[in-house]
Amino acid sequence: MKTVEQIFEAAKAGSLWAGHLIPNHADSDKKLENRTPIDNSLIGYIADGSEQDIDAAVRAARAAFSDGLWADKSPSEKRAVLLRWAQLIEEHAEELAALDCIDAGKPISECINTDMPATIETFYFYAEYVDKAFGRVAPTGNDALGLIVHEPVGVVGVVLPWNFPAQMFAWKVAPALAAGNSVIVKPAELTSLSAYRMVQLAHEAGVPEAALTLVCGLGETVGKALGVHQDVDMVAFTGSTEVGRYFLEYSAQSNLKEIVLECGGKSPQIVFADADLDKAVPSILAAAFWNMGENCSCGSRLIVEAGIKDTLLAKLSDGLKQDWKVGDPRLPETNLGPLVEEAHFDKVCRYFDTALKEGGKLLTGGKTGEGWYFEPAIIDGVTADMTVFKEEIFGPVLAVTTFSSEEEAVRLANQSDYGLAASFYTSNVSRAHRVARKIQAGTVSVNGFSEGSIATPFGGYKQSGFGGRDKGVEAFEQYTQAKTIWFVE
Repeated sequence: MKTVEQIFEAAKAGSLWAGHLIPNHADSDKKLENRTPIDNSLIGYIADGSEQDIDAAVRAARAAFSDGLWADKSPSEKRAVLLRWAQLIEEHAEELAALDCIDAGKPISECINTDMPATIETFYFYAEYVDKAFGRVAPTGNDALGLIVHEPVGVVGVVLPWNFPAQMFAWKVAPALAAGNSVIVKPAELTSLSAYRMVQLAHEAGVPEAALTLVCGLGETVGKALGVHQDVDMVAFTGSTEVGRYFLEYSAQSNLKEIVLECGGKSPQIVFADADLDKAVPSILAAAFWNMGENCSCGSRLIVEAGIKDTLLAKLSDGLKQDWKVGDPRLPETNLGPLVEEAHFDKVCRYFDTALKEGGKLLTGGKTGEGWYFEPAIIDGVTADMTVFKEEIFGPVLAVTTFSSEEEAVRLANQSDYGLAASFYTSNVSRAHRVARKIQAGTVSVNGFSEGSIATPFGGYKQSGFGGRDKGVEAFEQYTQAKTIWFVE
């Protein structure tokens, strides 16, 4: 295993590599430059995949599934292999954290202390669940026996986002593989390094190479090829709502494969006048700016009761100055690194400029002068008809809107095409139960920002999700299909 310093040195040398991992299939000479968002320097290359590479991965995956190389192993055998994989990931945690830091521009302290522990927990959770998933016996008369069993779907493609490379890999691959499927991983072309390493560790742990393959490359070629392939049974995707729509089209154009989508969000944070503001401020800032706002559940809309707005905004400004340092993500004291690439930085800047042109008042933060670094911004005076209120920015921009009644707060929170997450703050227990029920979102947190635990499902309402959930028992079950077996006397 390599240390953080060794990974950073390899990046400086431009020697980091992520290629395809497909048995009996060599990488072609085609490759893509891999540049770090820290300073846009070349850190290495990834394989530039093609439809032919996807075909090879699908053939291997289908053969492995048909031969039962992984699917037919007993639950205890799968559990042992997956536990060994989890242990290897835990042993290589610093190496994987450094890969995500250099690849995505994520702060190294965040990768080590948050992302990797959550990733490891996910692998252990599904490893332990493998031999605890039971079928059912249907109620029948004495002349029949009805069994309800769950079987793996077959060949599953997972298409991953760039914002949480290791963690999103775990959320999808761990339950899909635990359920007995053959899995093909397509990592984001911007962040392929940790996925490549984790698949290598899976093979070392005993997962058959054909049961877990990896194909690197561009979404418009490799991702699409997975989506339209006639012999892929299911695709699970995390990313933008725009690209999620494509996968529904790919399914309709091909074999009606199952599609699971976790897409965008425009999550509200409601603050009632009876909230404990001092306790709320750190969570509000984390919801808005954690991971540079490059988070589907980012709490980018602050909906605050009018009478306490000025007090709350003053506390938020103080909290930003004290606890949210923008800088080189390789330094342990950095809280916010760069945005992931120039095109994304430019998009965030356009949204920021539009918000000010439409009448928003900048309270603090905004663009910086060098690179793709963006100081977390708070924009006051936002109304429901403004672009910054309606559209996902995926950057560190918090829009502030006021309300005067509980009904108005709920209406504003639900006034969105998205419904991934929400949070609100109140000391009134009755209101807490009432509002939590009324908000249209897959995860609602009360008096804090949270996406729940690995035991709770994560996914969205409306245009934030389709077809299933990540995390929890629900994620395991969505990678299976129910079968009725009926015995007649």
